Amino acid sequence: MLSGGFNVIGFSWITSPAATELEAIVLDWLGKIINLPEAFLLSGKGGGVIQGTASEAILVALLAARDKALKAMGMGSLERLVVYGSDQTHSSLEKACMIAGIQKTNFKALPTNSSMNYALSPEVLKKAISDDLSAGLRPFFLCATVGTTSSTAVDPLMELGKISQDHGMWLHVDAAYAGSACICPEYRHYLDGVELADSFNMNAHKWLLTNFDCSALWVKDSSALVEALSTNPEFLRNKASESNTVVDYKDWQVPLGRRFRSLKLWMVLRLYGVTNLRTYIRNHIDLAKHFEELVRGDAKFEVLSNTFTLRFVVGAPLTEQRHVSAAWKILQDHAVILLKSYEISK
Repeated sequence: MLSGGFNVIGFSWITSPAATELEAIVLDWLGKIINLPEAFLLSGKGGGVIQGTASEAILVALLAARDKALKAMGMGSLERLVVYGSDQTHSSLEKACMIAGIQKTNFKALPTNSSMNYALSPEVLKKAISDDLSAGLRPFFLCATVGTTSSTAVDPLMELGKISQDHGMWLHVDAAYAGSACICPEYRHYLDGVELADSFNMNAHKWLLTNFDCSALWVKDSSALVEALSTNPEFLRNKASESNTVVDYKDWQVPLGRRFRSLKLWMVLRLYGVTNLRTYIRNHIDLAKHFEELVRGDAKFEVLSNTFTLRFVVGAPLTEQRHVSAAWKILQDHAVILLKSYEISK
């Protein structure tokens, strides 16, 4: 409400120094809370920017990687560029490829299985890269995920990062959903290997008590975004921008205009503080564990079956254990009905 009332049009530093500076500060705050390497912060060559969604974050990272690859290969090489993800990767990667002009056959959703909890196997990736190189193609982008939508899979960032570096590929880490949990030190290990990534994204509006839209994207080299997305017509020129001493977030995103999104993230961080945010995350994880105990205690269900799966999501700020227990009672009652119907049909 406040950001809407201020009606800030913060596409460049000169149009709103306060909005720009606050965004840079709170993204550095959040980056330090999840212990991102300094290279992702403004004190390095990179920095953070708030996108509307993780879909936008993946798109701008892909565009930056594409332009970087084409500058090295020649602008006529677009049809040779290959993008990798897994069959658990969010569909936004496929859409980003469509927008960026990547050949449909050059988007590779590599298969996963239950033996690795549906994480992307480094060996599967290596073979795909080898096959594509033999076919004269150019692998240039890999999207690894921490907490996939369908299976909450966590890809092995360290191994995938080393493979990406060996082949000069841009590694983007999509932690839109599960990244918030990594503010807790006991879950930070899921991001081990992020130091090998070129970009990293998490959605504060998913699990960090921040209203939509607030998708945080960090890059190691902000110049890659600027070179891919910057336009400077006469009506946008100003001394501050031309001095190269300020950040113009218009050059870090697809649209020109942008809202004062950083204000709500600033308010969440200041109002709750790191300790309370960690308590909030831990409480939700405890509720999920309680639900798992309920499932394990009922012979009609099993945890992580490879046949039919039931996903129970605890995400609302006001959810309590009694709500989980009540939901479980409903599931039990319906399971009894379904099993009786199944027995009759046999």
